[in-house]
Amino acid sequence: MATELASALGLADPAAGGVAALLRLPGGRGPLLVEQLPSLELLLVLDPAADELRLVDPVQASAVARPVRGVDPLTPLWELTGPLPPGRPVAGADTAGLWTQGTLLTAALQVGPAARAVESAVGYARQREQFGRPIGEFQAVQQLRADMLGRLEPARVAVRAAAVLLDGDPLLGAQARAEVAGAKLLADEAAVRGARDCLQIHGGMGFTWEADAQLLLKRAWVWQRSFAGAPECAELLAAQVLADWSS
Repeated sequence: MATELASALGLADPAAGGVAALLRLPGGRGPLLVEQLPSLELLLVLDPAADELRLVDPVQASAVARPVRGVDPLTPLWELTGPLPPGRPVAGADTAGLWTQGTLLTAALQVGPAARAVESAVGYARQREQFGRPIGEFQAVQQLRADMLGRLEPARVAVRAAAVLLDGDPLLGAQARAEVAGAKLLADEAAVRGARDCLQIHGGMGFTWEADAQLLLKRAWVWQRSFAGAPECAELLAAQVLADWSS
């Protein structure tokens, strides 16, 4: 997501193979984690307190970082253990809008694993047999797959609707931010719960490297906490509901 955002700002060229990461400084204490730090071309640091976006040299950041084990084994992760290099401000950057756009991109990405979980669950239920019958014929398995699809399609529609609203609202007003927050909540639920149901349908096989169900769940967990998480999205939705009710 950060590479696309950096490209929109004219800071990176994805066609040239450049990779960027975006880090938002927390309001309180907490670890600062960066994916794929040594291979980054750009490290964008968003400072909400100063309402500023800064460009930090990844090489300098790597000097005060150590590799750590993340949730997703396919994504290398580094923790910053020392003071973050100051970097240089990006003039004219809309930090709030950038965060909203990143949240929408993450929600769109979550629809992918959610859809993949449905496909994987359906395919496995058709070929796996128990008691001489495909497990897809059992009502409990059918119900799980129906629930997965029932979460996926509303999330897909919500993400598309938020994207259309965002495209028509260049100032990214409160309504647009609320729509993005709602889409992110739906997409996160579809991806995480869908991956869990997919893993349950696979049974013990789902926990092994022979199946992608466990990878779908781990990636969904990571993206669930990328950009605006559930608490932040819920606050945005609540604020919009109160505003609508008061008007």
